[in-house]
Amino acid sequence: MITTVLAFLVTLAILIVVHEYGHYRVAVACGVKVLRFSVGFGRVVWRRRRTPQSTEFVLSALPLGGYVRMIDEREGPVAPEDLPRAFNRQSLPKRAAIVAAGPVANLLLAVLLFAANHWIGVDEPKALLSAPAAGSVAERAGLRSGDWVRAASRDGSGWTELRSMTDLRWQITQAVLDGEPLQLTVSDADGRASRSVTLDLPRLGTRDVDAGLMRKVGLGAPYSAAVMGEAQPGSPAAQAGLREGDRVLLVDGRPVADAQALRERIRDAVHDGAAQPMQWRIDRNGSALELEVRPRVVHEGDRAIGRIDAYVGQAPQMVRVRHGAWEGLAAGVERTWELSALTLKMLGRMLIGQASLKNLSGPLTIADYAGQSAQQGLSYYLGFLALVSVSLGVLNLLPLPMLDGGHLMYYLFEALTGRPVSEIWLARLQRGGVAILLMLMSVALFNDVARLLGLH
Repeated sequence: MITTVLAFLVTLAILIVVHEYGHYRVAVACGVKVLRFSVGFGRVVWRRRRTPQSTEFVLSALPLGGYVRMIDEREGPVAPEDLPRAFNRQSLPKRAAIVAAGPVANLLLAVLLFAANHWIGVDEPKALLSAPAAGSVAERAGLRSGDWVRAASRDGSGWTELRSMTDLRWQITQAVLDGEPLQLTVSDADGRASRSVTLDLPRLGTRDVDAGLMRKVGLGAPYSAAVMGEAQPGSPAAQAGLREGDRVLLVDGRPVADAQALRERIRDAVHDGAAQPMQWRIDRNGSALELEVRPRVVHEGDRAIGRIDAYVGQAPQMVRVRHGAWEGLAAGVERTWELSALTLKMLGRMLIGQASLKNLSGPLTIADYAGQSAQQGLSYYLGFLALVSVSLGVLNLLPLPMLDGGHLMYYLFEALTGRPVSEIWLARLQRGGVAILLMLMSVALFNDVARLLGLH
């Protein structure tokens, strides 16, 4: 819990400081006088100012944002000697540059974070597949347990090498969003017997990208052998006599392909609310044994499933994904661009009803992911931080009043008509913008609570 809170606060601090520093740095470069640089809102808990005429840097009590306050005749009297340095007296290009600098700073930060992530390297699961779900797109394509996916292509001519399972999931996500099939080059786990398969992703009938997308495609966890891990004392696994290291060969006379298939068999061993006994054949140190395993019944939403309270499977095979200096920087630019486009696509689809509003996340989900990534290591946390920085940059560029993108729309209107937006319309648009933002924040918070309660 402490790690989650600290990681969330560090995430907020970094993103807010970078965003506001973008505004501040460009404002100073354009000759605008900056009165205050604040991290947070509300009561000031710390302040620093070198001279009475310099910028005041403050830390406020509510760390959920920040602001840069510049002298502006629309917000109060300005001394005659400071009029040339007032924000409202600047040319249109300068005002637009100052406003755009915050989101751009977040996007540049994402590039650097993704690049650093690639330079440091991260251990990711190898793209070895578990048995695909029965009747799924993956199964119909001919994918099997133990397949190693080596490359992907949209058109069959330009192929992208897949270094890990993460790369495979990203390619599938992009193809689903575009409503296109995805061709894969697949071999066995040792790299032999190469073949091509095609995932008929349009057959899914959806372009909704959510946490359940891979399950809809038919892909689950990376390949893991059906080997038993530690069992809890008194658990169904311990009562059946299962031990750590037992390799499961057959369940009810049917071969077990991998750990994921075994987990599904255990979950499905419930009929009419009662657990059914399962006949397991295992290999223990070269000797075959027959055991009867009876799972306990637990409820997952409206569904009753079986559990044996033991770790099923081994850790997936990992690969170290690392890039060189220029390759890592180029990959950072590419990933930032792709995620920015993905964010806009998802927002557009939610706006027209082609994607669920369940995809919106709020502070609780961000805090949860921040804590998880921090516990996994620096590379994972940098990747998470880059992802949130992209989202913040893109969202702030949306043409909504109260956001930087809304102000840029005002400046576009001024550039096209030669006059600024009237005060009456500014007030109306501001009220509308507040209403939209409050609605989005409410939906995001509702989704957060629903995920914590297991409703999504």
